[in-house]
Amino acid sequence: MMRLFLLGFLLTTVTWAADRPNVLIIVADDLGYNDLTFQGTKEVPTPHLDKLAAASVRCTNGYVSHAFCSPSRAGFLTGRYQHRFGHENNPAWLPESTVAGLPVDQITIADLLKKAGYTTGMVGKWHEGAHPQFHPNKRGFDEYFGILGGGHQYFPGDKGGVEYTIPLDRDGLPTKQTKYLTTELGDEAAAYVQRHAKEEKPWLLYLAFNAPHTPLQAPEEWLTKFAHIQDKNRRTYAAMTAAMDESIGQVMDQVASSGQQDKTLTFFISDNGGPDLSGKGMGNFTDNFPLRGAKGQVYEGGIRVPFLVNWPAKLKPGVYEKPVIALDFLPTAVALAGGELPQDRPMDGVNLIPYLTGEKAGVPHETLFWRSNGPEGNYAVRQGSWKYVRLSKGRPELYNLTSDISESHDLAAEKPEIVNQLTAAITEWEKGTIAPVFEGPKQQPKKKAKK
Repeated sequence: MMRLFLLGFLLTTVTWAADRPNVLIIVADDLGYNDLTFQGTKEVPTPHLDKLAAASVRCTNGYVSHAFCSPSRAGFLTGRYQHRFGHENNPAWLPESTVAGLPVDQITIADLLKKAGYTTGMVGKWHEGAHPQFHPNKRGFDEYFGILGGGHQYFPGDKGGVEYTIPLDRDGLPTKQTKYLTTELGDEAAAYVQRHAKEEKPWLLYLAFNAPHTPLQAPEEWLTKFAHIQDKNRRTYAAMTAAMDESIGQVMDQVASSGQQDKTLTFFISDNGGPDLSGKGMGNFTDNFPLRGAKGQVYEGGIRVPFLVNWPAKLKPGVYEKPVIALDFLPTAVALAGGELPQDRPMDGVNLIPYLTGEKAGVPHETLFWRSNGPEGNYAVRQGSWKYVRLSKGRPELYNLTSDISESHDLAAEKPEIVNQLTAAITEWEKGTIAPVFEGPKQQPKKKAKK
């Protein structure tokens, strides 16, 4: 009898382990909402992401928790509003600073999946602090290859500022860049998938492209394909996006050819909306249509992003229209891994799978919040169809996103009761937040570029 019990226990354990999917998180950088074919563009062919979208749940009300790079990433890496731990600015490139980065007391998705028995890897843009204590290998990732700062020159040997010309990093050691950076990151990610394909333990891979973030640089063969686009910046941006799409296709093809497609949960987002750099003389080369605003703003164009969830074994392709947020990545992955969420701190994401399968009715989130520039800065709240916006100490604005996705008709004067309700929601939410603990790079002295 004891032998039968032990055999049954072992079989149950093996089956449970086999059901745990790999987790692949793919993040684009500064991608316009309308700059993928499945999102509506006719100008930038993205066949590989279109293929992924056709096989995925496409979340049409998908958000990130911040309107620019590092705080957004800090949010989905921890499953918490980054305002809870003061990570509300981009950290300057300060290798000597033990403050400017993702606080070391924050637990990451890599920490939790590693504890649950996963192999954990990251390829690409980190941007969560330059001091060695913030390095990905010390934040739960077994393997790392990429750029530690907020961006990088795309071609080997190009000149630029210090942060954008540092060597690539492989597990803490400087590594020479050998090819166009987007291609190199795709190669590394595909190699990671292949390397761990035959292992019994599942894996996590966080693939964070810096494309199509500036500087606008693309290989000549891609630029030639977009020669019909007259605006130079738009042409280069389109080429960069297409090159990223090809690299994503390479990774997804490796997942499929290695027999891991059904057992891999894949998320795809942009870290924020596309930027408008008209004020810097570069124009608005991204397309956030039909959304208002751009990167850095709490209007939809800064925070609503393309958002895909793919798991062929469990999720049927389709459209999910209720609001979700990238904070949900961590709780979803940990639940499927059989891991445990931290019990000593509030978690803001939820496990999306029961909602996407229809097992759970209702909404994953009753209310979503955004804040930038600290307690005196800009706010937004989404509750159902209602979107509240307040810029600095200005007058509150109110929009019905179901009928007005472009936030063009302010209904605050007509619906004061809803304005008051959402103002009160902000006040309550802010009790669990703190002011930023480090300044952004604009407040830091600039380092000289290499000659």
